[in-house]
Amino acid sequence: MSGHSHFAESIEEYLEAVYRLEREGPGVTTSGLASELGVAPASVSGMLKKLAADGYVELVARGEAKLTRRGLEVGVRVLRRHRLAERLLTDVLGMGWEEVHSEACMLEHAISENVERKLIELLGDPQTCPHGHPIPPKDLSDPVRIGIPLAQLESGSQAEVYGVTDEVPEILRYLGEIGLRPGTNVLIHEKAPLGGPMTIEIDGRMYPISLELARMVIVETRNEINGRATVA
Repeated sequence: MSGHSHFAESIEEYLEAVYRLEREGPGVTTSGLASELGVAPASVSGMLKKLAADGYVELVARGEAKLTRRGLEVGVRVLRRHRLAERLLTDVLGMGWEEVHSEACMLEHAISENVERKLIELLGDPQTCPHGHPIPPKDLSDPVRIGIPLAQLESGSQAEVYGVTDEVPEILRYLGEIGLRPGTNVLIHEKAPLGGPMTIEIDGRMYPISLELARMVIVETRNEINGRATVA
């Protein structure tokens, strides 16, 4: 796929979204894609038919779709460049992690293979984006999924934040303000019953957070981290 026409970018965005929903979400459906891309379900149906005709996706039962090898190559390429761009914007340009997703959406279509190589050299071959999502391997293999939601931990548990599932700017801004971001150590002080809030400690300060927000934060427990270190 050459050039950077609006239509070519639209195809790349669809294939990137299909990849993310296949591997990081609940699966690929017309309604799910419409929500992910902010377009009408009818538009999604039409585009999926074209992508299937062009060999990028395979349409399966109940309106679901899955990437073909050809579609996987494009989806991985675009998502790699998106998440490398996010790293560039945060690590080099100093932008907040709540700002970079929309900027990277524009940059991902303009990054060439040569620029991608240079970004990897400059950034030290990062394995995740600033939000903790894995940068998909170039060999098209599935990245290893790590961690569990913070909401699953009980009182007294200690863990390290690995990432967040949601990239809504307001949520990221709040998490950044209290320090709940990748690499942060967190201690669960109290977990209220019946779906009540959790009280967590970060750097000696206490913060109550809702269970809904805690479900969006992915952590590794000390046992998981030690086990991974042993395997490595």
